Amino acid sequence: MTDLERQGAAAKKAAYRLAAATSQEKNRALEAIARALTEHQQQWLSANERDLEAARAGGMSPSLLDRLALTPERAAGVAEGVRQAAALPDPVGARSITRPNGLVIERRRVPLGVAGIIYEARPNVTVDAAALCLKSGNACILRGGKEALSSNLAAVEIMRRAVEEAGLLPACVSLVEDTSRESARALMHLDKYLDVLIPRGGAGLIRAVSREASVPVIRTGEGVCHVYIDAAADLDMGAAILVNAKCSRPSVCNAAECVLIHRAVAGEFLQKAAPLLAPYGVELRCDEASLPLAEGLGLGVLPAQESDWDAEYGDYILAVRLVDGAEEAVEFINRHGTGHSECIVTENSDTAAYFLSAVDAAAVYHNASTRFTDGGEFGLGAEIGISTQKLHARGPMGLEELMTYKYIVRGSGQIR
Repeated sequence: MTDLERQGAAAKKAAYRLAAATSQEKNRALEAIARALTEHQQQWLSANERDLEAARAGGMSPSLLDRLALTPERAAGVAEGVRQAAALPDPVGARSITRPNGLVIERRRVPLGVAGIIYEARPNVTVDAAALCLKSGNACILRGGKEALSSNLAAVEIMRRAVEEAGLLPACVSLVEDTSRESARALMHLDKYLDVLIPRGGAGLIRAVSREASVPVIRTGEGVCHVYIDAAADLDMGAAILVNAKCSRPSVCNAAECVLIHRAVAGEFLQKAAPLLAPYGVELRCDEASLPLAEGLGLGVLPAQESDWDAEYGDYILAVRLVDGAEEAVEFINRHGTGHSECIVTENSDTAAYFLSAVDAAAVYHNASTRFTDGGEFGLGAEIGISTQKLHARGPMGLEELMTYKYIVRGSGQIR
């Protein structure tokens, strides 16, 4: 048995115990984790600084450094997220019916079992994922990227101690310390112990896991998101929404990567948006029609290549394309989007209704930034990821998306 198989066997054992835990037991463990993360915050921050030093030395981009970085405020926010998870209703529940023959059939919502999470340089995911898995009664095996290894080791050490002190098995939470591609592949085929595998990260990671894994996969996080500025848009509102969607945190999956602008308002809109984008150093990748309108506005401007329409930049780069109306915008989004988050800015209610119905995505916005696609912002608590698929889970994955069902049937001697 390999180290990973032993880890899987321990997680499976812990999952059986956790599935039978009461709400009080799970909440006690989560409160213990939140306290421990607060009390040992400096241990976590010091480990994160080691990761940051190595990443800077390796030439990591500023946007990826931002994903990797913990601050006292971010660490406190992660601990508060654990407390919020503890305060959420327990997703385990049931409803029942009584059949004419007297059988009482109960459909009970139960944990999936053991969840594997593969993710990249975001140490907050380590705690967010563990907290949601614990609250929903699932054990988890976490496999982060090499860039955040010190941060992840520290966080998991803190959490495992807290879980054990609260009376649950520490194997409820475990970390794959080997960050090689071989360990990722092995996790993808750990179907004897894993019940689901959830990749969080860039398009390359998600596609590789979906293509290779023999464990059932829930695709999350692939985010080529668009903002469409309609002819009937409030252009000042549109500019503010676009800047927020692109620039507030460009490295995350709900950030906008492409703006589609109705030809009738393109010149005026770009003149309003450019001064707001300029302080961030945003570079535009423009189609042939928008290129002359964007030049001379104080932004870096390049002709768009065909690959730009499918690019998840994760950086201060924005693709720009002019369209003749909402129908063309919808067709383009459905062809090039990843099913994550899409936005229309318009004051025309009929156009908005068409866009909201016709766009094929997990979250579709009217006059609001795509950056709201988040479990906390949706009132679901921290999420395990944003699912871009359609079966079982779609959009922010909270507690209920980490559950499945089983049927409990009670009789008094009935036979068929």
